[in-house]
Amino acid sequence: MTIAELLPPAVEPVTLAEVKAHLRLDTDDEDALLSALVRTARQYMEAETGLCLIVRLLRLYLDDWPEGRVIQIARGPVQAIEMLTVYDDFGAPVDVSTAGYVLDGAARPARLILPERPATARAMNGIEIDFTAGFGESGADVPDTLKRALLLHVAAMFELRGVLAAEDQPGAVPVGYDRLVAPWRLRRL
Repeated sequence: MTIAELLPPAVEPVTLAEVKAHLRLDTDDEDALLSALVRTARQYMEAETGLCLIVRLLRLYLDDWPEGRVIQIARGPVQAIEMLTVYDDFGAPVDVSTAGYVLDGAARPARLILPERPATARAMNGIEIDFTAGFGESGADVPDTLKRALLLHVAAMFELRGVLAAEDQPGAVPVGYDRLVAPWRLRRL
């Protein structure tokens, strides 16, 4: 199972103004760096938790249908299933109707049951499920604890700006970050 991002989020969960207020910055001198650090902090948090903070389009690739009826989607919260594609014997994509699917998008991982599961002729990545996932369209939809963790992380990375380049971040995870993010982490055995 592989999940690919088809479209990046339209906005970041925290605005530049929120970051500058948190850091008590008044000038625009560091805006480009701060924007890069916000993106880095979001990507780090999403990788750590399996969440999508802002709604975007993703694609789940499966080699074959799971043995049970339930398809698990590790990124969430899943808002909707957009498209389902399988491949015929000639390698051509075949769109499958998604009408009648049952989705528990808030579960961790999200759970999907399809009314039909047509066979695919492709041995690898023969099933593609496009879905939208995220808390909402703007930072206002993101839980406050996650936004607070992002601001703490950006501040810690901003402190290291003379030591590490923006592309080498995150250089540190601040004290308290783990406690804020812990309820959102997906634990596995």
